[in-house]
Amino acid sequence: MKFDPSDVELLEHLEAKVRLDDHKLHPLIDEFIQTIEGEDGICYSHPEKLPGSSKDGQVRHYFHRPSKAYTTGTRKRRKVHTDDDGSETRWHKTGKTRPILVKGKVKGYKKILVLYTNYGKQKKPQKTNWVMHQYHLGNNEDEKEGELIVSKVFYQTQPRQCGSNVKDSSPRIKPNLNTSNFGEYYNPTSLISFDQFENDDQSSSRVLPNFHVPTNSFMS
Repeated sequence: MKFDPSDVELLEHLEAKVRLDDHKLHPLIDEFIQTIEGEDGICYSHPEKLPGSSKDGQVRHYFHRPSKAYTTGTRKRRKVHTDDDGSETRWHKTGKTRPILVKGKVKGYKKILVLYTNYGKQKKPQKTNWVMHQYHLGNNEDEKEGELIVSKVFYQTQPRQCGSNVKDSSPRIKPNLNTSNFGEYYNPTSLISFDQFENDDQSSSRVLPNFHVPTNSFMS
């Protein structure tokens, strides 16, 4: 079995986690979407140091909670750390915050962020290949401080060429949250370039343009 949830399915897993709904929350979901808190969180640790992360193109999923960048205001913390020369390594949002629709209604929102190094007033930021897709529930475009959200983090290894039409031919199975067989999967050929991220105005119901998104989290 392979774990490859769509945007909607990720929000469903998040919703079940938030509500602690035993009927919808798979007993082994924490094995595939780890919860990281506080100083071990995404916006405190370099993605290389996150549990299970690697540069092999595999996606890792995490439940976590956003925190404020400052004591006042609503801006969220994106800084991972400050380097010795005063520059920062931080996540930077790219493109639009996109709604995720279920039966025509907004179930939540998705943001795409890219990790930059050398971030500072006197420096030119350097884009890395680390990418994060962040999801939260509700009708507001911005997540609230302290609310549980879910993100998938990966190192982009093989950017897609524009106009390519990559499809996953793996057989699908119907969703079955009672199955105990899970596995992790990510197809690095499904990635798109950062420029495509920045210019993508496609519907948020699809993870990537021109790419077939499986409708089931679990694939045989």
